[in-house]
Amino acid sequence: MPTVHTFLRLLLILTVLHLHAIPPGAGAAPRDDDDTLMPGQAFTINNKLVSSNGKFALGFFQPRASNMNKQPSSSTSPGWYLGIWFNKIPLVTPVWVANREKPILEPYLNATQLQISRDGNLLVVLSNTTQTQSVVIWSTSTHIAKANNTAATSTCRAILKNTGNLVIESLENPSNSNNNSSNTNNATTTMSLWQSFDYPTNALLPHAKIGWNKVTGLNRVGISWKSQTDPAQGSFRIGLDTNATVMNNVTIRRQIYPYKTYWRWSPNAAGGMKIPELRALLQMNPQTSGLVVPEYVDNREEEYYMYTSPDESSSTFFSIDTNGQVKMNVWSHGNQSWYSIFIQPVDPCSPSATCGPFTVCTGSSQPPCECMESFSETSPQDWDLGDRTGGCSRDTPLDCSANTGSSSTDVFHPIARVTLPYGPQSSLYSMTRSECQRACLGNCSCTAYSYQDTKCSVWHGKLFNVNKDDGIEISSEDSIYIRLAAAGDSSSLTRGMTRKPLPIGAITAASVIGSGVLVIIIMLISRKKGFKYWCGVSSPAPTSQASVGVAVFSYADLVRATRNFSEKLGAGGFGSVYKGVLSGMSAVAVKRLDGVRQGEKQFRAEVSALGLIQHINLVKLVGFCCQGDKRLLVYEHMCNGSLDSHLFERNDVAAVLDWSTRYQIAIGVARGLSYLHQSCHQCIIHCDIKPENILLDESFVPKIADFGLASVIGRDFSRVLTTFKGTMGYLAPEWLSGVPITSKVDVYSFGMVLMEIISGRRNASVVCSNNSRGHVTYFPVHAMSQLHEGDVESLMDPNLHGDFSLEEAERVCKVACWCIQDNESERPTMGEVVRVLEGLQDLDIPPMPRLLAAITEIKCSSVATM
Repeated sequence: MPTVHTFLRLLLILTVLHLHAIPPGAGAAPRDDDDTLMPGQAFTINNKLVSSNGKFALGFFQPRASNMNKQPSSSTSPGWYLGIWFNKIPLVTPVWVANREKPILEPYLNATQLQISRDGNLLVVLSNTTQTQSVVIWSTSTHIAKANNTAATSTCRAILKNTGNLVIESLENPSNSNNNSSNTNNATTTMSLWQSFDYPTNALLPHAKIGWNKVTGLNRVGISWKSQTDPAQGSFRIGLDTNATVMNNVTIRRQIYPYKTYWRWSPNAAGGMKIPELRALLQMNPQTSGLVVPEYVDNREEEYYMYTSPDESSSTFFSIDTNGQVKMNVWSHGNQSWYSIFIQPVDPCSPSATCGPFTVCTGSSQPPCECMESFSETSPQDWDLGDRTGGCSRDTPLDCSANTGSSSTDVFHPIARVTLPYGPQSSLYSMTRSECQRACLGNCSCTAYSYQDTKCSVWHGKLFNVNKDDGIEISSEDSIYIRLAAAGDSSSLTRGMTRKPLPIGAITAASVIGSGVLVIIIMLISRKKGFKYWCGVSSPAPTSQASVGVAVFSYADLVRATRNFSEKLGAGGFGSVYKGVLSGMSAVAVKRLDGVRQGEKQFRAEVSALGLIQHINLVKLVGFCCQGDKRLLVYEHMCNGSLDSHLFERNDVAAVLDWSTRYQIAIGVARGLSYLHQSCHQCIIHCDIKPENILLDESFVPKIADFGLASVIGRDFSRVLTTFKGTMGYLAPEWLSGVPITSKVDVYSFGMVLMEIISGRRNASVVCSNNSRGHVTYFPVHAMSQLHEGDVESLMDPNLHGDFSLEEAERVCKVACWCIQDNESERPTMGEVVRVLEGLQDLDIPPMPRLLAAITEIKCSSVATM
């Protein structure tokens, strides 16, 4: 019968396929709660081992881009890997990968198995192939197994320990070989043949070692992933330096050219433990004290570093990132995300060539890497996933060949205040700048030059390690001139670096009418004292990067956290701020919003969008509460308070800022505003830039607070003054004229803040004229006049005691005066402001704004009667 024959043939085919898929003698797969794989068991793509404490899992996984504390993105590796991860954490975080150089592709998944071979090795094989034998994708070291004479005759097992260590053990009592893991634990003795802790990838768990075995020569080193979705060996490694002169140093170095060690740990001279920076940091932070205990061991057999975690309920691991930074990561159950309690080196630009060739790295920016002028990312997809080894490539080829020589039409673009690139080709002395430039133009392989004090240095080929002076980690006065094709020339190149003053447009009638209102505002605000905002509280443990979205708190949670809103830190146009402490976290600032008009759905959407906006110069939004008519926001705290407390309040709590710090604050705020205006998906106008909304962290890095709250509040931008809750004295004229606002209102406010950074006093304070007794001058007008007269020095804060850079002070004063022009079209963008403050672009002397000139003189007696 045909039907019967067909059925028999189908049964035969299925049987043959089954025999190919499972080796002869293979037993049932381990259960998902088993921690042990026995010989003959079938472990496929759908199986996993789980440690007996339930903390770790072993199985096959597909890496997804996550940036540690973010939910996985849509970027996913095309390959699958055998690895170990935290079993109870929803964000899959691999801490060990077996076949990191040989991914398993999708068509072969169903044929992939993990097996224990007859000689005691663990294998990942493709068993259902056209080959006569299975294809081995990955295996443990065979010589280790054979080193034990009993390995071939004893029963072996692979067991996932409670520490996350995968171990192959031989059992000298093989009678239990057919039993499950609970029974095999009764074997008389076991011997370890191989363990994953000896072969770390990019992560180190508690009890795992970084160091070497003096007997076998085994050196345990960690190597970063190539990218967030590719666990192949990346650019950086961490390990114990086995050089005889520095054997006790843990070093981090770059794996590929240029080879360089850029960071090291050492024990103290007395020996013993010591990763001193980490130990001190952990002891100072009550949230992490006792959580991680670092150790250093040096005996006859081994020398290594390791750490333990006395709190077994915690989840921690030490890692080396794709950018070359090492981090101690702790899982926050409250936030459901990872955060880093220790990061070294702190500056992401410290690792050698971390951004790849033809890039500029700025440690205070996020992300820190950007392409040089007229260069673009070589591989944008790799760049987004953290693999920046390809760096950037030229947009336009150079005009140079063997026959052109010095006749090349190429030009040079300056990059100021940077570290000079790795490895100059040559350095010549007693040359002029023109001769230095011609020397580079005359050589087709020359890509850049620098010149300082008659010293000319030139570079050929790719440029590495150009790091921007951000005033935090590096300090450099050097400039480098990058060779570019003339076709890619722009106004920012050396042919034209000056921004010409824009023509003064006619001031609208509404602005003139508004001048009277502005006079009243200035006199009123001269008597008004600002609020101290967010000061005197500790900073939360730093995170590697901010999480996707923000946490949602109940109103009861925040009532408890703030002790019923008992400690008020300050108040502003959007509401009041209270000190709070959340469970398992450091102090936070809770802002209770006033006048919120949005519905719950829209409010949640707006706040969630704000949570995605991340920049080093913006305060991080931790979470929010939206319950009934209650709207609250939870922010991180800044331990050095707000800028106004350091500029205007003279006391023992708020330190007087030196000029270098003030200058870096100005640049940082400009970068933050530039990010809001130009780098976000939609332009965000802050609407209330003032010193009270500029907060300072432990390093006095500025962070803008309350950005985007105009959208969250749902305020009506009808330009009716009575409905506006911002701060007078920092308002652009268009606020009063009824003209629709643009991002240039923030530029105007920033200019006013720059005036106060220079002088150390409120702009509303009066300056009595020396030649006109009984009259006063509004400080911005006085500053404009002194700038025209070339006397910026007289404007500086007396508390600086003359210790400042006059060149930088004049630059800041110029920027401020351009920013407060009446006509918004005459004000620069914040991107231009950043370039000017960084010394990459110049500005001419601005004209006196007509509106400010109209209120230059005010009777002293009038002010005194207010």
